[in-house]
Amino acid sequence: MTSSMKIGSLQHRDAFCRHFKQTFTEYEPATLPWPELDQEALSRLRAVPFWEEVFYTERRAGVIVAAFTETVSDPVLKDALALQGWEESRHAQLIRVMIDKYGLDAPERPMEDISDNIDRRFKDFGFGECLDSFLGFGLFKMAWQSGFLPHDILKIFEMLMYEETRHIVFFINWMAYSEAQRGWLANRMLPLTSFHYYLRALRRLMALAKRGKATNDGQNFAATQVSLFLDGFNFRRFLEECYSENRRRMSEFEPDLLTPSFMPQLADTALRALRLWSAQSAPQPNSA
Repeated sequence: MTSSMKIGSLQHRDAFCRHFKQTFTEYEPATLPWPELDQEALSRLRAVPFWEEVFYTERRAGVIVAAFTETVSDPVLKDALALQGWEESRHAQLIRVMIDKYGLDAPERPMEDISDNIDRRFKDFGFGECLDSFLGFGLFKMAWQSGFLPHDILKIFEMLMYEETRHIVFFINWMAYSEAQRGWLANRMLPLTSFHYYLRALRRLMALAKRGKATNDGQNFAATQVSLFLDGFNFRRFLEECYSENRRRMSEFEPDLLTPSFMPQLADTALRALRLWSAQSAPQPNSA
């Protein structure tokens, strides 16, 4: 953020809303260049155990953002939020098209009631997207490098990754703007507030992983698929990929805009500790 643009100012609001709308991409999910997959690639795509969860999550995102938009009176924010809600719903349409085209086992679950405390739900959703996107950047890069799926279909997923990146940049700026509008104390407490919501997002992610393990028993990746997707995988490499890919993607945004910093800072600290530990545990040459 440049010194001439104060967080919480109308200039700040106009900047992040304008950027979000200007970077909108027009496309229809059904008319995208979906490739014909050979049997091997089709089997890999069908073996991914979380398409039902992804489909539900995108539908839920559209419902939450749309409901929150109705509570906003600021016309500039309301317009940008409406666009995000529409994009989230388009993501669900895209996943639906993919499910139908490739015969994926992903039934449409009934939508939960999200009518209570929509402000908290929207913040939970936003910080959850920040966490999911940071981890997803690394996983997507590894999937691209491994050739787990043909690049033609990964290019379509890249469109979603770009839009999710736009969403989290918009959310972080909205959150900072909103807290600044509430006053000095709320703005000073923003790091603690963010930490609170990131912890909630992490708990939900862990619960989702646990639930997915039970739900998808017998549908997990075969050993050969895992070895292809996670070739050379270890925790340090995963963090490095998440960190570097996040940095690359965020560098494409205007420098005046805030970008999510909690997960990159946490990963940077963890990587420094891992490198230090590796250096200290490495065999020392004999001094003769």
